[in-house]
Amino acid sequence: MNKQIDARGLNCPLPVIHTKKALESIDKGIITAIVDNEVAKENVSKLANSLALQVDIKESQGDYYINIYKDHSISGVEAMDIQCDDSPKKDLVIVITNEVFGEGAKELGKVLMKGYIYTLTESQPYPKAVIFINSGVNLAVEGSDVIENLRTLESSGVEVLSCGTCLDYYKVKDKLLVGGVTNMYTIVEKMNRAKNTIKI
Repeated sequence: MNKQIDARGLNCPLPVIHTKKALESIDKGIITAIVDNEVAKENVSKLANSLALQVDIKESQGDYYINIYKDHSISGVEAMDIQCDDSPKKDLVIVITNEVFGEGAKELGKVLMKGYIYTLTESQPYPKAVIFINSGVNLAVEGSDVIENLRTLESSGVEVLSCGTCLDYYKVKDKLLVGGVTNMYTIVEKMNRAKNTIKI
């Protein structure tokens, strides 16, 4: 099966996200991702290389046609390090460990968390990454009130990552609606590399 993904004009990391979803949707075949800038070309190529898939790139009239040849399963792929230069970022990682903000009344905590994540979308520069662990992963799955705000952050180049072990524990991995799945090694690496980490 062959599929074409037209990712021209999309902000980072969307070209990579759409390409990865297309690769996951077929058993074997060729995915052709069309992008219109060098950063997207490098990131999509990096995705293919991280999956050990053959890739070739052709340029035409300023656009890049990236052919990715899938011949094996890529299930369980972890989030990769995507470089986005589209919008200003703080060297900051936010780790959200709960679906409510603070201690006390749960309903108030939900309201506060919704307000916090909305305010993140309105405040620049954005953090480099927002990572969900423990019950915090429920904010990135079906039924969450903050999905659209998280998508706004992701479309602006913020990495949105959820702990795979936590998704499995709460049995919501198949309900993840935004961001990628990651592991503790990557979480620790991103926290260690950041100048600042905020834990909520």
